[in-house]
Amino acid sequence: MQTVHIHPNYQHQKAAILRCIHDFETEGEYVTKGERNVIKSFELNEETINVKSFRVPKLFNSFVYKFLRPSKAKRSFEYAEKLLSFGIKTPFPIAYIENHGTFGLKESYYVSAHIDYDFDFRALIHDPLFENRRFILERFAEFCFQLHENNINFLDHSPGNTLIVKNGQEYDFYLIDLNRMRFEPMNLDKRMENLKRLWLSKLMIHIISKRYAELANEELHEVQDILLKHSQAFKRKINRKKYLKKKYLKRKRS
Repeated sequence: MQTVHIHPNYQHQKAAILRCIHDFETEGEYVTKGERNVIKSFELNEETINVKSFRVPKLFNSFVYKFLRPSKAKRSFEYAEKLLSFGIKTPFPIAYIENHGTFGLKESYYVSAHIDYDFDFRALIHDPLFENRRFILERFAEFCFQLHENNINFLDHSPGNTLIVKNGQEYDFYLIDLNRMRFEPMNLDKRMENLKRLWLSKLMIHIISKRYAELANEELHEVQDILLKHSQAFKRKINRKKYLKKKYLKRKRS
């Protein structure tokens, strides 16, 4: 059994979209090839689209995604529509397709418009001399404030999930990898916790906190202290995991 949901703007291209899904294993150009998910680009008439194939869930999750909870593909599509309704940029949601067996979900796909972006947020982390870095970080703080003011808690708010497009003298921010999101009121602590995965340096924390504090009408030191606390706690957690993994592998080899 197959569930096919296509945005009204693309209904006339349903057959072509389904061909991309059918030929996913043999056609298309790789965008990312991860252990869990794969993204390929396809030409749809004169437009480039991205098709994200989610890993087939294990037995329990397969049952859950069929009967109890929306699949990652469906959530990605619905969350993208919701973001756009709030004026938050994300690649336009075109379709989601689910293949079901008797007892659960099998393959699932999310189809979206391709974005020709200039760089992602990681570039600002790795290059302290990046052109207009301070200005971009200030604009990013405004973008995050807009998210939070709309009660959007983007749980995968990591450096690779914000694409940045230079638009004249300004910069546009696009969120990707949308399937983990909550829509809930957010106090200042929760807002700053939402930024902890960005792997910010102390200077980046200061720049973002300063602009965010201005927008939120909060004291700079309070915003900065909370963001620094969450950011450092997250870094310690990740570094601890890396250390234990390295120690385990070393012990295993010896």
